[in-house]
Amino acid sequence: MGAALYDATRPDARDPLAAPDATISEALGHQTNNVAEYTGVVRALDLALRLGAEQVDMLLDSKLIVEQLHGRWRVKDAKLAVLHGEAKVQLAQMRRWSAAHVPRAQNSTADRLANEALDRVAAGGPARVARARRILPGA
Repeated sequence: MGAALYDATRPDARDPLAAPDATISEALGHQTNNVAEYTGVVRALDLALRLGAEQVDMLLDSKLIVEQLHGRWRVKDAKLAVLHGEAKVQLAQMRRWSAAHVPRAQNSTADRLANEALDRVAAGGPARVARARRILPGA
């Protein structure tokens, strides 16, 4: 699982080549893609809140999660329901939030971070690593 956070006030915030302000990567073991995606949302929201973010715009390559967070689709899977609930509690702490679906190709940083976590664990390193280059506004 990998997630990248960008300060939206940066002029290059939507540039796919822009360096993230914060990242989190975690090896989750054997999980479904949906569990990994939801875990990424929960971990990214936790990091954003700890860095003082008051609003988030999530660009997710999982249409399922986008639709469930907006309440347009039901959450049927029990594992996802727990993660969905955690995400909704975190989002309630934000002044404003949005979630939009983007093609997987536009989410290559998250894929790179997920692969980094798998390689790190295979080499005997920690399962989860979070990094912050800059403090997000409001921190």
